[in-house]
Amino acid sequence: MNKKRVAELVNFLKSLKIDSVRFNQILEANHPEKLKIINEALTHSSMSKKINHEKLEFLGDAVLRLSASEFIENNFQRLSVGERSELRAQIVSDEWLAKFGKKIHLERIILVGPKAMGDSFSKDTIIAEITEALIGAFYKCFSSVKEINLWLDKYWLKDSKLILDAPYKFNAKSKLQEWCQRRSINLPIYKIIEISKTHGDQKRFYCEVFIEDKLYATSYGQSHKKAEKIAASKAIESIMNINVNPSTLVPNVLRKKL
Repeated sequence: MNKKRVAELVNFLKSLKIDSVRFNQILEANHPEKLKIINEALTHSSMSKKINHEKLEFLGDAVLRLSASEFIENNFQRLSVGERSELRAQIVSDEWLAKFGKKIHLERIILVGPKAMGDSFSKDTIIAEITEALIGAFYKCFSSVKEINLWLDKYWLKDSKLILDAPYKFNAKSKLQEWCQRRSINLPIYKIIEISKTHGDQKRFYCEVFIEDKLYATSYGQSHKKAEKIAASKAIESIMNINVNPSTLVPNVLRKKL
């Protein structure tokens, strides 16, 4: 690596503000081997086929789950095993990783091919992958999850409280299904229409969710999964607000297509 890249990496690592003696030693000494590992994590496969993030992303996937499990054990001991599993799924999801990667301005430091981040969907995927690879790199540098938890716990704590305060917003499809099962009624049915052919379009897919042939909510999303998730969340909000008129939920522009 040239001096410019080393300086970029050090400045980025400083911005993470990880309160660890071992981590600070990397910054003070510009440790070449450890910086090389971190640079590998920040190099997308679209930039280099030989040395890139993929192996560290694979490692990071396992390390992330372990770190999240330790975080939950230390902060939410009263949760059942099932509740812990649900919470962990949210704070290690690709969606969370992408949001976190943007929060730490990862796009400013990653090395990526010129066409790889062509739309918002591709960008989110790449940022999530690189975030996971960076976690893997830290584990490889320190052979411990300590630095990872020192880094992530404060973010996880804030997000976990939001998730636990309104779980249906983060695990809406499961919660809606459970609501139906408790009432011994048919499970929700999701109907999807592809509105746009543009990859990454936030309104590419239109979704309706029905329960017992009754329309409860509609939504848009850039993927099937995203549209269904938003629709399920809206359906639960509709259920909580009993006097919702489902007929008002269908946009007039789409009613003719259905």
